[in-house]
Amino acid sequence: MQGNAEAKTVGGIRPTVRKVKASGGFKRWCRLLLQSKTGTVGFIIVLIVVLVAIFADLIVPHDPAENNLSGMLLPPFWMDGGSTSYLLGTDNLGRDIFSRIIVGTRVSLLVGIFSVVLAGIIGLLVGVAAGYYGKWVDTILMRIVDSFLAIPSILFILVVLAVFEPSIMTLIVVIGLTNWVSYARVVRSEVLSVKERDFVRASHSIGTKNTTIIKKHIVPNIISSFIVISALSVATTIILEASLSFLGLGIQPPDVSWGAMLTDGRNYLATNWWIATFPGIAITITVLGIIFLGDWLRDVLDPRNYFSKKGGA
Repeated sequence: MQGNAEAKTVGGIRPTVRKVKASGGFKRWCRLLLQSKTGTVGFIIVLIVVLVAIFADLIVPHDPAENNLSGMLLPPFWMDGGSTSYLLGTDNLGRDIFSRIIVGTRVSLLVGIFSVVLAGIIGLLVGVAAGYYGKWVDTILMRIVDSFLAIPSILFILVVLAVFEPSIMTLIVVIGLTNWVSYARVVRSEVLSVKERDFVRASHSIGTKNTTIIKKHIVPNIISSFIVISALSVATTIILEASLSFLGLGIQPPDVSWGAMLTDGRNYLATNWWIATFPGIAITITVLGIIFLGDWLRDVLDPRNYFSKKGGA
């Protein structure tokens, strides 16, 4: 009977696993990406942003922190008084805006990616434990989640940053420790659904350990939703980091941040619009690229969309 149960279990889940593995090659992903216009655009934007962040030190034309009082408030190169040496103009201290945007890309990605990684790990562990074990474990963990949801995250972040010295590491930790609750709730709901499926029940019936079931059956079946949430959370985290820097509680000089550049240019919007406009455009394009890519990942990783495109399974 155990062998039959295991065979049914294997027969019930292996076809899906085989299809995912067989179609999970590089060529298939490229084909699916090219079939989606928004996915392609999002991937190109994200790829460019990542490459700029990696090679920022090699491609900046000027020192982003260097003041040039003789070249203050120069307009972009296509306007009267502009110079090709400063493609996007200079700010109120004569610093090259183009160079500062390039360097600010690295800060935004660092905060966005690593804070999401921290929040995702905590949320995944809490969500899986609450959803799988249930009972008093679920009750305690969900009450902790409710407590975090009752406190406005932006207020908690502002308090922590006001107490501790703002830095990249501080931003990563504080944003990660406040954003994990959304992961926990989504993961818990996914686990509650997956653990009632036949292959999980069959694994229980043959005496498989809980840790093995979680590792081999639960997590692989919820990871697609987790990846999509994480991708979209990077975009919101970049906006949050820019907002905190705009308020003066984020990245501090001499480090460069897009939000801090917005702060520098807010008093010059009527006369020298380029100081704040170009960092704002950089934030908008980056966030849109991540959202486009996240939407494509949601469609590709959703098994219902996969099977509907194949005519059912």
